[in-house]
Amino acid sequence: MSSQQTIRQFRIEIPQAQLDDLTDRLARTRWPDELPGTGRERGVPLGYMRELAGYWQHSYDWRKHEAQLNDIPQFTTTIDGQQIHFLHVRSPEPGALPLLLSHGWPGSVVEFLDVIGPLTDPRGHGGDPADAFEVVIPSLPGFGFSGPTSEPGWTTQRIALAFAELMHRLGYDRYGAQGGDWGAFITPELGRVDADHVVGLHLNAATMGFIPFGPPSPDDLAALTDAEKERLGRLQASTGGPGNGYFEIQAQRPQTLSYGLTDSPVGQLAWIVEKFSEWSHGPGLPDEVFGRDRLLTNVMLYWLTATAHSSARLYYETMHARSFGMAPVPVPTGVAVFAEDYAIRRYGERGHNIVAWSEFDTGGHFAAMEVPGLLTADVREFFRGLR
Repeated sequence: MSSQQTIRQFRIEIPQAQLDDLTDRLARTRWPDELPGTGRERGVPLGYMRELAGYWQHSYDWRKHEAQLNDIPQFTTTIDGQQIHFLHVRSPEPGALPLLLSHGWPGSVVEFLDVIGPLTDPRGHGGDPADAFEVVIPSLPGFGFSGPTSEPGWTTQRIALAFAELMHRLGYDRYGAQGGDWGAFITPELGRVDADHVVGLHLNAATMGFIPFGPPSPDDLAALTDAEKERLGRLQASTGGPGNGYFEIQAQRPQTLSYGLTDSPVGQLAWIVEKFSEWSHGPGLPDEVFGRDRLLTNVMLYWLTATAHSSARLYYETMHARSFGMAPVPVPTGVAVFAEDYAIRRYGERGHNIVAWSEFDTGGHFAAMEVPGLLTADVREFFRGLR
């Protein structure tokens, strides 16, 4: 293995000066005003942001969560000129199936912390040891410790090629892949670029390839179930309304956005928290659904690595490449549709080899964080026949 292909052990060791700088910036936040009588329709409310930022400044303990992350084996390697950071947790069970997990935006490897144990050690979590996986969880190029990217062109296809190379370097000749959000773009691409080695694909929070391009045809509309019509209505409201603003600015002007997010921790916090609020299914505020510390740890991976901009670049690169991988995906594919997802089976079947489809009346976009048990069970069931 050449020096460029070396896999290096990695530990997160944030200098104290960086944490002191964060505390100072939080203390000196220049707060905006807020019109009386307004609410979330205009964005994250001021009172909520003050409270959450105050907790971040005075009560959140990064060192505690840094230590917890460092309890998980972490590594880096260089692929296609880019540092790739990843978690790699082996299973105590012989014959465990390797499984690559891909996150999305504004997530990170933190999304998967609650599923690592059940996936790698089902025996120790009340499951069947025959369902064991060895998990590989990369930070997407441009995100967290895989960032920033240093050149243009990091599309979802290029990421899939890099992840296929990662699995090859780890010595895995057969593996499964799972992903949501951007991970649901990357995972089917793996089925295109590495079909000889990928035994199955499992998706959640799937959009591209699972929703209509433009208005659906009358025949499509007539064939939709009530649940699918409800999903289509939510999709149309989201893409045509204020909830899609983040997408437009990250796909068109990520550099302009980056100055505020990179300079202001509260700006970065609000930008991410809004999505965890809008895309969860559970009742209550996002820090109540996901846990305040878990939510802030995810934000910290963006803040400490200054990757607000390079993570947003994935939108720009992919949208401007105009080369969405629409070739059919031959690999067996399973889809989990949680309550806040949009995927519709008739559209997915046009380009994917769908062999399993599950629908849930709970759970949201960040299923591994919000409903880890449901996601784990669905992943186990899907891959049983593919080992």
